[in-house]
Amino acid sequence: MAGGLVGLLDDVAALAKLAASSIDDVGAAAGRASVKAAGVVVDDTAVTPAYVQGLSADRELPIIRRIALGSLRNKLLIILPAALLLSAIAPVVVEVILMFGGCFLAYEGAHKLIHALRHDDHDHDEPAVAAGPEAESKVVRGAVRTDFILSAEIMVIALKEVLEEPVVSRGVILAVVGVLITVVVYGVVALIVKMDDVGLRLAARTSPGAQRAGRLLVNGMPKLLSALSVVGTAAMLWVGGHILLVGADELGWTTPYHLVHELEKVVHDVPGVGGVLSWLVNTAASALVGLLVGGLLVAVVARLPFGKQPAAESH
Repeated sequence: MAGGLVGLLDDVAALAKLAASSIDDVGAAAGRASVKAAGVVVDDTAVTPAYVQGLSADRELPIIRRIALGSLRNKLLIILPAALLLSAIAPVVVEVILMFGGCFLAYEGAHKLIHALRHDDHDHDEPAVAAGPEAESKVVRGAVRTDFILSAEIMVIALKEVLEEPVVSRGVILAVVGVLITVVVYGVVALIVKMDDVGLRLAARTSPGAQRAGRLLVNGMPKLLSALSVVGTAAMLWVGGHILLVGADELGWTTPYHLVHELEKVVHDVPGVGGVLSWLVNTAASALVGLLVGGLLVAVVARLPFGKQPAAESH
């Protein structure tokens, strides 16, 4: 009896270790997949505050919460099942979709860069400040529609990293990625849009230190948004170009990425910094491909009947 109990306890312990190992594997895979989606995440974080620009302070967080819930529905109820189905019956389609996504990222990055270099100042729609609940709902619907494109790209990038996993693990990992990225993106967005309010409250205090901190926050918000925009543009060109290089390689056109690997080998053996230099070469090559493909797409779109001017930014 005692031997049977010990054996049962051993089995329970083994199962517990296996479960813990599985959880670790899921967490590690989710982390890797999330990192691969960095370019889209940064861009999403950079542009989402524009949707609440001009709204009264008490409406900012409710609007962000509604957009975040819409984003979560996009990821978990629409994109996740479709991604799992495609990965099960036609994995090569995932690569093709991913390359279309890479083209989209490259186009968006090049489009933003061209506008910045030209110092274009296009008029944006004025936010719905005082037009009532219907206007707010319209803002939310527009943001959720835009988020669908970004969420699809995030989930497909993540899916690409876990195609070798069993279908159940794949689904769990993608769900973790979807929830994690939504929480991070919209949590950071909420902090950004409330930064000036916190700064104003601190600036109104009697303490000189609090006043300095408040002024720093208020003055720093526009600079932070500008920095996020620059980082987001660079990340889109880099991630978009990398997706195109790797995708072309896996679909049979190996020459471009082979050339990048050859360039990496040239600097890899430099003492102390070889690894960093290899990464920089790969990153620079990916960004260059993103810029070239994106610039070409901007030129093509500008010549289309609906593209007399470069297409309006999707955000």
